[in-house]
Amino acid sequence: MKQDIYEHFHPDEREFVDRAWEWIVNAGQYHETKLTDFLDPRQTVIVESLVNRHPDVHVRLDGGYEGAERCRALIAPDYRDLSHEDMKLKVLSIDSIDQKFLTLEHGDYMGSILGLGIKRSKIGDIHVLENGCHTVVCEDISAFLDMNLNQVHRIHVQSEILPIELLRTSKISLEMLDITVASLRLDGIASDVYRLSRSKVLIPIRAGRCRVNWKTIEDPSSPLKEGDMVSMQGFGRFKVLEAGDVTKKGRFRVKIGKFV
Repeated sequence: MKQDIYEHFHPDEREFVDRAWEWIVNAGQYHETKLTDFLDPRQTVIVESLVNRHPDVHVRLDGGYEGAERCRALIAPDYRDLSHEDMKLKVLSIDSIDQKFLTLEHGDYMGSILGLGIKRSKIGDIHVLENGCHTVVCEDISAFLDMNLNQVHRIHVQSEILPIELLRTSKISLEMLDITVASLRLDGIASDVYRLSRSKVLIPIRAGRCRVNWKTIEDPSSPLKEGDMVSMQGFGRFKVLEAGDVTKKGRFRVKIGKFV
């Protein structure tokens, strides 16, 4: 059974597949309930696909708001109603005391939180606001963060813990790019988006530093399609918004939304 499951996933994902399958088996056979830490979107896909393989288990996913990228999963026997379960989510509200000269970004807040020794899996989505940010966090580390986070990138901050209902979300900012490419290959589109030569873009792809829809892709010739989310470590990420129109010269017109 396990080998049958493995063939659907990348070898690097086996450790997580094993853990997730154990949660699911425990829910189905021993009536246990498991509330996970935050899962990234690829881990969410894995959990959902494994839950679908077990007839007696279901899952609720919640990241604090509709459309959340990182979510906690509540895995339970299918007779349990999960709709009113407490997902133990809190908002860490961070306000800058003096932010005159520096604009704090997503990475600044993330770095400061992780710098306190917090695991990434304890942190959900981070929403950068005008004078601070709202970060979704696991309830069990919220008091520690509130007590210990007092500086972000040399700027003094104040924090407080809020109920998840008071979460303020930020709008996603996309830089729109219109490109034409000879094919819809990953390396061709990524080299245009990141403004890298084809030879340079091959290095991170073959090194396993590129993900398409949060799944590691090491084949530069993999085709992209409309809706695909691509991230490359160190270069940011982009979404293929439109793909398919062909020019008179036989090249593909592609509309890209690059996250800024």
